[in-house]
Amino acid sequence: MRLGIDVGSVRVGVARSDPAGTLAFPVATLARPKAVAAGRPDLDALVDLVREYEPLEIIVGLPLGLDGREGAAASAARAYVADLALWLAERRVMVAIRLLDERFSTSQAARGLRSAGRDARSGRAVIDQAAAVIIVQHALDAEQATGIPPGTLIDHAEDHS
Repeated sequence: MRLGIDVGSVRVGVARSDPAGTLAFPVATLARPKAVAAGRPDLDALVDLVREYEPLEIIVGLPLGLDGREGAAASAARAYVADLALWLAERRVMVAIRLLDERFSTSQAARGLRSAGRDARSGRAVIDQAAAVIIVQHALDAEQATGIPPGTLIDHAEDHS
């Protein structure tokens, strides 16, 4: 079982796979605090989800640009992963974290919601979950096709320095 995360500036979408690693399902949309002083309820919720589901790994979408380069959104996702890795380690929750190219997951999720009759306003609450589902499903499909987990495994020691 795997957890997937779509990191946004306002919300974090979370999805999971089935135990067999075949299908992905939405789990939650977590609000990100506007100020650090507000604490990190999003990271606390992710720790709780990792404890509940006991995933083999967390797959985090890395929003690369159309040219494949990392921009501001990718840097923000990497910073979030570093915070998450530290948050998990401080709570003695050990799980691998993998970054996966997710260039089109949010736009694909938005198109899917529109085709299902959801407008932007009503879809905001679930678009991040839908993007996380796409990230997890992409990872599952790629691993089934190649036998190799896609993306880049994060070295937690590097993230804590």
